[in-house]
Amino acid sequence: MSDPSTTSANDVAVPDGNTWNERIIAEFRANTGYVAWSSEAEFAAGRPVPPRMPGFDERGMPLILVHNIGARSGRKRINPLFFQPVDNGWAVFGTHGGSPRDPAWVRNLMANPRVTVEVGTRTVPAMARLAQGEEREQLWAKEVALVPKFAEFEATAGRQIPVVVLERVDG
Repeated sequence: MSDPSTTSANDVAVPDGNTWNERIIAEFRANTGYVAWSSEAEFAAGRPVPPRMPGFDERGMPLILVHNIGARSGRKRINPLFFQPVDNGWAVFGTHGGSPRDPAWVRNLMANPRVTVEVGTRTVPAMARLAQGEEREQLWAKEVALVPKFAEFEATAGRQIPVVVLERVDG
């Protein structure tokens, strides 16, 4: 799965609990990669994890934390993202909640593709690349089938949603 909200729009440097992303990161780490569902009131107030979605259990949404370097600032960033497992890593989707602009993390990953990914309790080195052509279409179609809201995000955004593949790197 990837991010059907604006969670990924805000880069987080050093988590201190003051932003939604920082709270999501803390919850991820406390719950081995899962973040609890928001109530309708929390979601309306801006909590970046959606109300319960079909196909996911009571633990909430499984996430990954993508550690990357800011394209402009050069600062360390952490982005909590929904994902889709792929053969040797994860696919993430730059929905930015239907915004007309890609989230900053997409630009960061394209400028500095060496990342680390926190998945559950492990941290794994990975290399980011933009999925294109048939690969992108297959990943996108699978994600839209899982999270139909993504099709709405792409229509609202007026842009093709970038699909980024994070491939594990040995060593």
